[in-house]
Amino acid sequence: MTEHLTKHLPGNLTGKIAIVTGGLSGIGAAVVARMAAQGAIVIAADLSSDLRTLGEGTISPFHVDVADPASVKSLFDAVLARHGRVDCVVNSAGIGKDIPFLDTSIEIFDKIIAINLRGTFIVGQQAARAMVQTGGGAIVNIASVSGMTGNVGRSAYGASKGGVVILSKVMAVDLAAHHIRVNVIAPGPVDTPLVAQMHPPAIRQRWTDRTPLGRYATPDEIAGAIVFLCSPDASYITGHVMAVDGGFLGSGLPV
Repeated sequence: MTEHLTKHLPGNLTGKIAIVTGGLSGIGAAVVARMAAQGAIVIAADLSSDLRTLGEGTISPFHVDVADPASVKSLFDAVLARHGRVDCVVNSAGIGKDIPFLDTSIEIFDKIIAINLRGTFIVGQQAARAMVQTGGGAIVNIASVSGMTGNVGRSAYGASKGGVVILSKVMAVDLAAHHIRVNVIAPGPVDTPLVAQMHPPAIRQRWTDRTPLGRYATPDEIAGAIVFLCSPDASYITGHVMAVDGGFLGSGLPV
């Protein structure tokens, strides 16, 4: 009886091989910690890591530049050589900046698109190619409520995250026949280093005032939804966009 209950615990990832980009900070780090706690072997792939070989522990940092196809391929080659498969991939690497539309340079626009959208495509394609060979898996891409509504100063960031939403829906349709599920988490305001850079005190107060739950999320609250979508309990969910936003989108109040 105990074994049966354990097998079906929400989010149980025992024995799964997972890759989390942006896995050494913010939401990505929270996902890594949750997955490891639930029994997964997790590769925390991050630009800030200098390591290019996998460690022996449950959590292995690994260097990756998601905008560089060769770097992403080296990540997946290393994981497949060590573990033989990839069961779950979370695309959490990203950058952002609040800049008025007329002040947004082409260079800034291109950089944000390259990491947030192009990077999600590159990692997602490598993930899918690996999963096709081993019978399926789950991919969770991180978008934002800013990819679903027009938030002030987010022409580049919003375009990148809106692109992630549509890219993920197409991936879900194209990859379903290979038993690969693809879903999206769209966070609202979250207490992360990236958001701290984007939200000075006045902006933070506006977001807090216009979020029905009246506060920012913790990274762990976002991680819980991500881990659920990677788990067997989400086995019939694909092509879904889950807003984890404290009611921000449902309130209809623009920021």
